[in-house]
Amino acid sequence: MARLLTAFLLLVNSLTAFELGVRGVGISARSSPRTPLPQLVATPATPAAKPAFDPAAFDKVVMKTYGRFSLVVSHGQGCYLFDDKGKKYLDCAAGIATCCLGHADERLIKAVTEQMREVNHVSNLYYIPQQGELAQRLVDSSCADRAFFCNSGAEANEAAIKLARRHAITKLGAKRPVIITALNSFHGRTLATITATGQAKYQKNFGYGGKMVEGFEYVPYNDVAALKKMVAKINGGFFSRLFRRGRKVAAIMMEPLQGEGGITPATTEFYRAARELCDATGALLMADEVQTGMGRTGEFWGYMKHGIEVDVFTTAKALGGGVPIGAMCCKESANVFGPGDHASTFGGNPLACAAGNAVMKAFEEDNVLANVNARGEQLRAGLRALVATYPGVIKEVRGWGLIVGCELEEACGFAAADVVAKLMENGMLTVPAGPRVVRFVPPLVISEAEVNEAIDKFGAALKILSAK
Repeated sequence: MARLLTAFLLLVNSLTAFELGVRGVGISARSSPRTPLPQLVATPATPAAKPAFDPAAFDKVVMKTYGRFSLVVSHGQGCYLFDDKGKKYLDCAAGIATCCLGHADERLIKAVTEQMREVNHVSNLYYIPQQGELAQRLVDSSCADRAFFCNSGAEANEAAIKLARRHAITKLGAKRPVIITALNSFHGRTLATITATGQAKYQKNFGYGGKMVEGFEYVPYNDVAALKKMVAKINGGFFSRLFRRGRKVAAIMMEPLQGEGGITPATTEFYRAARELCDATGALLMADEVQTGMGRTGEFWGYMKHGIEVDVFTTAKALGGGVPIGAMCCKESANVFGPGDHASTFGGNPLACAAGNAVMKAFEEDNVLANVNARGEQLRAGLRALVATYPGVIKEVRGWGLIVGCELEEACGFAAADVVAKLMENGMLTVPAGPRVVRFVPPLVISEAEVNEAIDKFGAALKILSAK
């Protein structure tokens, strides 16, 4: 035992001497103080100047699917955007009817930031409380009972198209389900949604053997007689059904107001006729609310303008205030999807739904719809007052709420794109809706003073262009 203790003490002494030798470079710390090590102080790095944006480098790697203006946005605040040179723009485009709360809204920032700190994405294989909360808000604001979440308007419309086909096959016994849409409509950029879009220019060179996706028919917008005739042609009588091998109307899919088609509202007569035809045939009435929904028209949903209910509606754009999210909502009677029938990896994830809930909460707190109606009336009145000032220039001012179109006379000598370019030059952003319509879709929180500014800038642009 004594030997073991002696060996242990020798080991401790050896380790202590080794440690002191290392610390004192081989000598005792008491006999010669060690040379102090140099202090390692981190010097704050000077932030490198941000390199100037190079459009040529951008165009070298990004597909040219847009005809872009030479504008580089730096940041935004409220209803204004600023470019990389500090120029200020009144934003009456709002990311094409998307940034409903304007830019840098504190509630949206807070909701998204806090959600990122917790969890931003999980699979829909698990329950997502934020998704359930947003679905409840959508249901409470509409005639729908259920919601399916995705990432964009095109995806929402794809979901509606699939739902309509499955409903027609499983509930109506259709073998060849047909969806009726309108000429001059716009429903998205996927193969099915550009087929649903009644504009040949979007379908060019995307067919197969000269055909697009089968199962779509078109009628002129607001033409009740044409709609009734098309339904009769598809469904027909006994012999017609026999020879058409199960063709049946699955759905009538319409925008409550055509956005890309020139800011053209549907007539109540047309929408109600569609409702009656769907009731008579068992088909679904589907409203594409991607641009008109979320209060843009002055009602929470555009179909409400017509005093009817729909079976299905789709939404995106303003739903997340600029954060990508879309939804397809339906009544329980149209709810024919089961597990595996449709899905989306990112659809309804916690981050996107946190944004959607923040937007919906802002609508509730700020009475946004009241502002939409007041500012919409103000904008249309101001634009109509310019008709007398610039005769032969403005043909018509139309729209609902804060989705307003100003159609130019063909003989005025310039197009909508010319006005949009001149407005940009003078510090205001708008977008065309066809060759002759200037579209105003500002944030839904735009103020009275900002609407007056928009009217003044628009008048100034017309004055310059008219003088040429």
